Amino acid sequence: MRNVLSVYVHNQPGVLVRVASMFSRREFNIDSLAVGVTQSPERSRITVVVHGNEGLVDQMIKQLEKMPDVVAVQRLDKDSAVFRGLTMIKVKADDTNRLDVLKMAELFRAHVIDVQATTLIFEITGDDDKVTAFVQLLSPYGVLEVIRTGLIGLERGEHTIKEHCEEREYYGKNLL
Repeated sequence: MRNVLSVYVHNQPGVLVRVASMFSRREFNIDSLAVGVTQSPERSRITVVVHGNEGLVDQMIKQLEKMPDVVAVQRLDKDSAVFRGLTMIKVKADDTNRLDVLKMAELFRAHVIDVQATTLIFEITGDDDKVTAFVQLLSPYGVLEVIRTGLIGLERGEHTIKEHCEEREYYGKNLL
């Protein structure tokens, strides 16, 4: 089962390596990894997509929460979160098929970011199913290259990862 973990960390050199190494040491496979600075420059958010059952993912979360660089960990549920990934696709497109390819891109809300005599490069954002469907429709024309970023996500509504920080602080003080 696919699980998306949002890991709120201190924005310092080496944090990403330490977090990724934790997965490697425990032989957890990472399907997707994305990291970026948040609205607070001293914090970064790492989004990790992993496959595993409930027990395995709970173990991953507990291991992450033990790390000094980790401020909070949030499991993002597909029903209560929004996910996006960015994909760039280079496809063959010449005078004979360019209009057909462009019409497909319009249906998927993909943007043309490069035009050459024999190729087009598209940028598309969305969930994996949308992107996969677009790539499959482009396949007969000749998909030359595809590159995807890691998935990112946010919980819907007013809930934020900061609530997980407050929980951790509360329980951490009570455990001491």
